[in-house]
Amino acid sequence: MKHSFKPSFAASTILVLSAFFTGILGVGEREQFQAQAVGEGQQMGQTFSVTITINEYSMPEDQKVLRDAFSAKGMDGLTNAVSKMSSKGRIGISGTVGYDFNYIRVFQTPSGRKIRMVTNRPIRFGETWADSRPQDYSLSVVELDLDSNGKGTGILLPACELKMSKENEIEIEALLNPWRLTDVFTSQ
Repeated sequence: MKHSFKPSFAASTILVLSAFFTGILGVGEREQFQAQAVGEGQQMGQTFSVTITINEYSMPEDQKVLRDAFSAKGMDGLTNAVSKMSSKGRIGISGTVGYDFNYIRVFQTPSGRKIRMVTNRPIRFGETWADSRPQDYSLSVVELDLDSNGKGTGILLPACELKMSKENEIEIEALLNPWRLTDVFTSQ
């Protein structure tokens, strides 16, 4: 069962298409966040711990590469472009080995900042063999909304795809319900 997820205005213009500010981490610096993921809908009542490590932020040139890939070849082009980017950080989910983020941007907000992260979703052998619909949902997205103290909330979309709406706006469609990230804090 899939659910269409229409994020906030800033997110609907999407991770790869909007940019206000690029944060730069110094050499050897990194940011680390802890959070609790809380399930909604089908995942109601399920929770797990999340650790996010950011080693560097993506540059405006990365944004252009993703925008051009999406314009030229849609979701396939975007997925391919993300896979060619180097790791900028990592998400660790309790019970898994974790995943690299290949695209991470930070945006200033009136109350703090917003961090958006994108990676390719691992496609399991069974999905490929069965040529199932979930293969179309080839990206994973995390967004954190943080106050000036590095505390806040967020959202985790483990399997999603981008689509163009009739109004010519980019939308995120999630395969399953999003996971709410609560109690987000800087753990450095």
